[in-house]
Amino acid sequence: MPNYYLDIETTGLDPNKDKIITIQFQQLDKNTAEPKGELKIYKEWESSEKEIIERFIENTGINDEHPFSFVPVGFNLSFEHNFLKKRAFFKGLKMKDILGTPFIDLQPIAVLMNKGEFKGTSLDKLTKKPHSGRLIPEYYEKKQFDKIIDYIEIEAEAFIELAQFFYKKMPELMKELTKLKD
Repeated sequence: MPNYYLDIETTGLDPNKDKIITIQFQQLDKNTAEPKGELKIYKEWESSEKEIIERFIENTGINDEHPFSFVPVGFNLSFEHNFLKKRAFFKGLKMKDILGTPFIDLQPIAVLMNKGEFKGTSLDKLTKKPHSGRLIPEYYEKKQFDKIIDYIEIEAEAFIELAQFFYKKMPELMKELTKLKD
């Protein structure tokens, strides 16, 4: 059951008119969230949106029959789900729903830790991620691709550190929860 950090960057927030410009993923240890292998970044500006989605589908096994072939781990995976699903469809590609198979989304955990409040639980508020990604469309328009890559690498590192924190702390809560049964 390979777990993979998954994220995308886009030219905006509307999958009906904006496009995916990067898809990034990295295998994580399923018990610790330690990175296994390199961060893979598929860049639209080196080929096309269709090609990076095709490569993602082919190289991750996301369409395999076995539901645990590719288990995405992310923060607000509904964003990736909606964009990948719609953009793949628009490009004539078939892709399983990310949220229709096993996945791990850390955003709900952050919201629960914040007493059910969404405000203040974005990844840039919880980690060393520099901003929300709002500058990515501007970087893309200005062809500042090196800034996009720098942002992606910092974001991936920040997410993985947060995931490792949760993977370490959550088993202790599970122990407390099982004590409630007694």
